[in-house]
Amino acid sequence: MSIYIDEKTRVCVQGITGRDGGFHARGMLDYGTNVVAGVTPGKGGQSVEDVPVFDTVREAVEKTGADASIVFVPARFAADAVVEAGEAGIELVVAITEGVPTLDAARMYARLHETGTRLVGPNCPGLISPGKCKLGIMPGPIHERGPIGVVSRSGTLTYEVVDGLRRHGLGQSTVIGIGGDPIIGTNFIDTLEAFARDPETEGIVLIGEIGGTDEEEAAAWIERELDKPVVSFIAGRTAPPGKRMGHAGAIIAGGKGTAEEKMEALKAAGVPVAERPSEIPELLSGSLRG
Repeated sequence: MSIYIDEKTRVCVQGITGRDGGFHARGMLDYGTNVVAGVTPGKGGQSVEDVPVFDTVREAVEKTGADASIVFVPARFAADAVVEAGEAGIELVVAITEGVPTLDAARMYARLHETGTRLVGPNCPGLISPGKCKLGIMPGPIHERGPIGVVSRSGTLTYEVVDGLRRHGLGQSTVIGIGGDPIIGTNFIDTLEAFARDPETEGIVLIGEIGGTDEEEAAAWIERELDKPVVSFIAGRTAPPGKRMGHAGAIIAGGKGTAEEKMEALKAAGVPVAERPSEIPELLSGSLRG
């Protein structure tokens, strides 16, 4: 199994006629993802990489049976694009777009709660179940099928960790980048719950960063609910208070959200915390043996 996506997932690409949408649609097709439709208002009837383009998501769903969507729409239009997908019956939406205004993200999040649509992102690399489906922008070849679930707030750090796992013979069940914005759809606990239910996932890597309290809340949930081994890494431990570190959500405000607080919470929950990403495979191997 895997979480959220598999080889049967039927993908719609919103913004497929743009530079980024077209480029990554091709990458997903090359990986073997079942990309069945593209959407760009006003460009229905065209095709990109032999994928039919529709004016609306609803039309794409009706004509192709798409059940997941990935959004490559400019920031000022992204929230409306995500909401359109949810209202068209799409079950899973991945929002790659960076810089979505916070008020737009709040409105988008509330509407998707009403439609029951799962959102991953925004400002994320997406997710991949190696050998089954890539719904994102990550480099496919570094991933390898196996028993480790990975959930992360950082895109490029995820790639480094995945490559390290692969070099140690630890393939992945699903790798998911949940995004670094203050308001995101799927969070750590959502993903941990899914990994807990997935029989293919035997161990989990959690990559957090400064800002917010999601890691502390995940630590409490792990201690209370999870019986699979987890290893973690927290990025940004040298960041000064008040300094924003790239991601909009990665900021220490009011003395809260520090790396030290997150690491202490995870250690208190029995989760080994790596000092460097390169230590994760060894720590995970030890946890799996234990």
